[in-house]
Amino acid sequence: MLKHWPPLSSLRGFEAAARLGSFHKAAEELHLTQSAISQQIRSLEAYLEQPLFFRSGRSVSLTDAGHDLLSTTQAMLQQLAVGIRRLGQYQKPNQLVLNTTPAFARHWLLPRLGDFRRQHPEVDLWIFTTDEVPDMASQTIDLAVRDDISAQAECSFKVLHADRLYPACHPSVMALPREQRTTLHGEREMDWSHWAVEAGVDVGQQDQGLNFSDPGLLLDAAISGLGVALVSELLSQQARENGLLQPLVEQTIRGPNWALLTHRDSEHDPLAQSFSGWLHDNLQGAGTLPAT
Repeated sequence: MLKHWPPLSSLRGFEAAARLGSFHKAAEELHLTQSAISQQIRSLEAYLEQPLFFRSGRSVSLTDAGHDLLSTTQAMLQQLAVGIRRLGQYQKPNQLVLNTTPAFARHWLLPRLGDFRRQHPEVDLWIFTTDEVPDMASQTIDLAVRDDISAQAECSFKVLHADRLYPACHPSVMALPREQRTTLHGEREMDWSHWAVEAGVDVGQQDQGLNFSDPGLLLDAAISGLGVALVSELLSQQARENGLLQPLVEQTIRGPNWALLTHRDSEHDPLAQSFSGWLHDNLQGAGTLPAT
């Protein structure tokens, strides 16, 4: 890491002059004088201790070092411009930032977002998905809905739904003999060892098969007919209703708890309250499989 960086203005002047092949045109584009552009580039060359341009009268062309620096500078300025434009989302007056897992967003929230928009068109919802649990105290997040989260400082914590798990597969897999069904393995509660301990029922699961770290991808694999998986009752509800999943047995076991974290700065925000209320209403009675 460099201890001292050249001024951003000198890099902008260099990029414009190199791209346009003219100090004069660069000055016009940046609304500066030609002498200012010349001074910026001289300062940059002094910092780098090597020339960036060949100068011949009013004509300039890049040295090999200048060509190298141009590609780096253009990539850096482009990335900086994208990052600055992205900050505009934080200035939206009705912005509500929701953090959740990719699995919850894809399998539960996305099919219901149309209903939320119809009820609350004023909410400019930004869905921020991460595999890692966010730090609500240091990140710009209003709400978090996750199955891997616990209480955090500066936040209210509420368990919304106690999930259940059950073994399921696509109807086409169900029609196969048990020994021909591929077993799909997941992590945490979706691991078959959890089913063996909690239910003790042999549904033909095997130690070998396909393995997934993402519970959403595990569910996608089961829906696609790749094999038999231990899936979330909550996340698989839509697939069950669409006839894409069929339970192997009518028995379920305890799954993770889905909880809501609300940052204290957002607790009394009408936008956050609108989403929290809608979420609570839609999670009531979610899942219809019988419990053990």
